[in-house]
Amino acid sequence: MTSALDRLKQHSSIVADTGDIEAIRKHQPEDATTNPSLLLKASEMPAYQAYLNKAWDYAKSAEKDADKQLELACDYFAVLIGKEIADIVPGYISTEVDARLSFDTQATIAKAKTLLALYQKEGVSQDKILIKIASTWEGIKAAEQLEKEGIKCNLTLLFSQAQARACADANVFLISPFVGRILDWHVANGLEKPTDPLADPGVQSVRSIYEFYKRHDYKTVVMGASFRNTGEIIALTGCDKLTISPALLEELGQLTDVKEYLLESDYPLEAKPAPLSEAQFRWLHNEDAMATEKLAEGIRAFAQAQEELETRFKGL
Repeated sequence: MTSALDRLKQHSSIVADTGDIEAIRKHQPEDATTNPSLLLKASEMPAYQAYLNKAWDYAKSAEKDADKQLELACDYFAVLIGKEIADIVPGYISTEVDARLSFDTQATIAKAKTLLALYQKEGVSQDKILIKIASTWEGIKAAEQLEKEGIKCNLTLLFSQAQARACADANVFLISPFVGRILDWHVANGLEKPTDPLADPGVQSVRSIYEFYKRHDYKTVVMGASFRNTGEIIALTGCDKLTISPALLEELGQLTDVKEYLLESDYPLEAKPAPLSEAQFRWLHNEDAMATEKLAEGIRAFAQAQEELETRFKGL
């Protein structure tokens, strides 16, 4: 009998949301994504101690300044994990820029190029890498410039229609609109957890973005992310890509008798709206309390994970 995961793979590209190399081998996704929290988790596993040591030894040999050593060690650790993943998945590996650069366009561009140089050092082609950047105005502008230089980007921590529109205006390769964190916010603010996934505000947000892109013929790929349960994932069947944790991939592989959904893809085309100005973007995003709070919270959480990873290197 066909599993829910098998059916998903017929309609969407499945991406593993993990830094666990063995989990990726097991589930055989097309692409994989990592973030600072996932890398921190990987750093705590004995199987990845050799990667930590290699990254730290390289950083100490390449940099004299203590702060720069920590920065380089974290970057190289992310790349070493990414290289192993890139050797397994046929498609892309997303590697994230330090969240503490989320409001600095030029520093984000420089960090992206540092990560790509480290990947090149490890023999991984640039065409396998997506540079993952928070969907702030500054991050979107950095991605716009990187895309012009042929560097593909994955815009993450995306919660609002304003963010989605600005990413499309910037011709970024891929966006990762979040689902579960949107639901979290609404539940924390009084919503009862919906029993129908189509009533899930996170699912509704991604479906709305997907339809907006298709109606206006934007080429940016929509990759649903940050899922809390299998119902959210199944309700987005047909989305361009879906990035899923190993635990939920495992659960989907065991499910057989589930309600079937499928996003439409053939919408009547409409003229693209004028690109958002910075002022318009900031106002529209500001008007969405959920998106404003969750973007800030996500950046803080990823920055904290980065700092904790630096602390691990200090202890080596």
